[in-house]
Amino acid sequence: RIRELTGGEDPDIVFEHPGRETFGASVYVAKRGGTIVTCASTSGFMHVYDNRYLWMNLKRIVGSHFANYREASEANRLIAKGKIHPTLSRVYPLEETGQAAYDVQRNTHQGKVGVLCLAPTEGLGVTNPELRARHVDAINRFRGV
Repeated sequence: RIRELTGGEDPDIVFEHPGRETFGASVYVAKRGGTIVTCASTSGFMHVYDNRYLWMNLKRIVGSHFANYREASEANRLIAKGKIHPTLSRVYPLEETGQAAYDVQRNTHQGKVGVLCLAPTEGLGVTNPELRARHVDAINRFRGV
């Protein structure tokens, strides 16, 4: 499916957030000489993958806390173009911020969690509804999991 989305190409860089659930696939799918950037482990910290896909294809794993200012700007540009998007498992009202933090700390979520701050409902910050509509299934992939 990844190759379908990239026109048959393997990605040069895979930003790997879920961890245990997807790390093996991220190592496998990265292009020969590519990089897997691990930024979190929301589905678990103990990763299992076939190391042959790493060393035989000269790939590398880099640990990161996401980005510096230039990299964050580039990520925002890719989000604006619809090339990457977050996946939300749940959105909490502001009154449940403690529960949201507890769920993340206990690793009982998939994807990202959101907290509504000064917004009564979701979607009020969407500035390009057509672009969001094209990706809404992927954005909500982990809802209710």
